[in-house]
Amino acid sequence: MGAAQTAPATMPAPTQTIAGIVSTNPDFSTLLAAVKAAGLVETLSGAGPFTVFAPTNAAFAKIPKADLDALLNDKDKLKAVLLYHVVAGKVMAADVVKMTTGKTVNGASVNVKVDGSTVMINDATVTKADVPATNGVIHIIDTVLMPPANAMASTAMPATMAEPTETITGIVSTTPEFSTLLAAVKAADLEATLLGKGPFTLFAPTNAAFAKIPKADLDALLADPAKLKAVLLYHVVAGEVMAADVMKLTTAGTANGGNVSVKVVGGKVMINTATVTGTDMKAINGVVHTIDTVLMPPAK
Repeated sequence: MGAAQTAPATMPAPTQTIAGIVSTNPDFSTLLAAVKAAGLVETLSGAGPFTVFAPTNAAFAKIPKADLDALLNDKDKLKAVLLYHVVAGKVMAADVVKMTTGKTVNGASVNVKVDGSTVMINDATVTKADVPATNGVIHIIDTVLMPPANAMASTAMPATMAEPTETITGIVSTTPEFSTLLAAVKAADLEATLLGKGPFTLFAPTNAAFAKIPKADLDALLADPAKLKAVLLYHVVAGEVMAADVMKLTTAGTANGGNVSVKVVGGKVMINTATVTGTDMKAINGVVHTIDTVLMPPAK
């Protein structure tokens, strides 16, 4: 995120959950007290993955003491505020900067703005990005995010923590970073397929992944339903293959009929030439993993 610090690509795999990081970092002692008061320690220790915009002690100190004390003593309101700092899925800095909004598990959305090397989440500045956890990622912010008044009562658990409520088609259609993928799915007439019983696994390219394809080539692909369908089905694997299982594979058969190669390089999982950037977005009929490059099947 520009000037914000990012974790080195070669750093070892994380060993702590998000709750663990919050509980052992002195800069998060107020956040830890808030998480405990809201009864969210178990949630932030869960499987995830999810993304937390974590306010420091200095961020909480910007709130007048009387207001902060009142917030810490109102469990429902506090829970709603804290869940406004959580986004479902593992959204790394490289993906955050391409967004304009992000839907939180509170139900309300935050605004994302990039100004030079500065990334803003509402009126908070990201001061450090990509702090890795075993169940997601933390981005550190300098201001506490306050949800709109009509979202203050929301205390729902993150979708990734509870039973999924959306199909794979539903996830694709409601995630801003999948808008090009959604257009492709519609053009290839695959909406009904991804609504089907499954289960299956979708390696979902982001808008940025599609943007790597020259515009003329992408336009031609979107205008050729048969070829587009073949390409999209090359992103689908039968069964619900969670991230922990993907890492054990060397190849996987796709619904296209061809195989993709799977390898782990420097702690990152590669599907052919694509890097997996987000994992284990659970759906009613399977699971979605986010990738940064569109997979192109071999010519037959």
